Amino acid sequence: MQLFLISGLSGSGKSVALKVLEDSGFYCVDNLPADLLDTLVQHLRQAGYSNIAVSIDVRSANSVQRLPPLLQQIREQGVDVHVLFLDAQSDALVKRFSETRRLHPLSDGVRTLPECVSHERELLAAISDIGHHIDTTEQEANALRAWIKQFIKVDRARLTLLFQSFGFKHGIPLDADLVFDVRCLPNPHYNETLRPLTGRDSAVIEFLDSAAGVQDMFGDIRNFVERWLPSFVADNRSYLTVAIGCTGGQHRSVYFAEKLARHFEQQQQVLVRHRELV
Repeated sequence: MQLFLISGLSGSGKSVALKVLEDSGFYCVDNLPADLLDTLVQHLRQAGYSNIAVSIDVRSANSVQRLPPLLQQIREQGVDVHVLFLDAQSDALVKRFSETRRLHPLSDGVRTLPECVSHERELLAAISDIGHHIDTTEQEANALRAWIKQFIKVDRARLTLLFQSFGFKHGIPLDADLVFDVRCLPNPHYNETLRPLTGRDSAVIEFLDSAAGVQDMFGDIRNFVERWLPSFVADNRSYLTVAIGCTGGQHRSVYFAEKLARHFEQQQQVLVRHRELV
């Protein structure tokens, strides 16, 4: 049996993730009290279900903090457990709730909306790092759906190396394990011909391939990841997210993410994401 557990901040996209899993053939349960997870797994296993997805979050109150030992207990029963934690910057979450006019689950008539988001983050801090972390701050629903589909398909028996490009002007991704800044390198944005293109276009690639310092930077990042990757594997990590940032997340960071992915895909399971590209 496979169990996909979806958790995270309210408004971060958990419903979107659960719907993707449902469309992929999983038996889905939303807003399950954490203490009932083991009972549900046993019941569905006896009923013959092999793929289930469950959403558990702050609505489970204090029991959500008991998830780590509960998940270990379920793993010991032979269940293949995968955890996906969705997150977003607080101002983005506040904006989403304000736009939809929905009440936050922790709203009590006393706390303001930003205070509710902050309190929820504190309550979920103990479980925010028990699975794969995805920052949905700058993500539209369609992009998140694509990312969830990638997550379902990867072989979780192996570490997945994820290279993500981003723009510093939009903030550093919350899900990054390693962050590299390539803003010191020549910027294709100042070339009128290259400005509308991205780091995946041949003209931009040719420009950066020949630009001063680019290959030295690439070699340094490559060597750093290669040097420390075995330590992350030994730590039983399922994912390692390497974020490459430039100013706008369109040219240099995209170029580096793609180039690093091509290098490492010969030896690792690799995914590539470009946060700022629609």
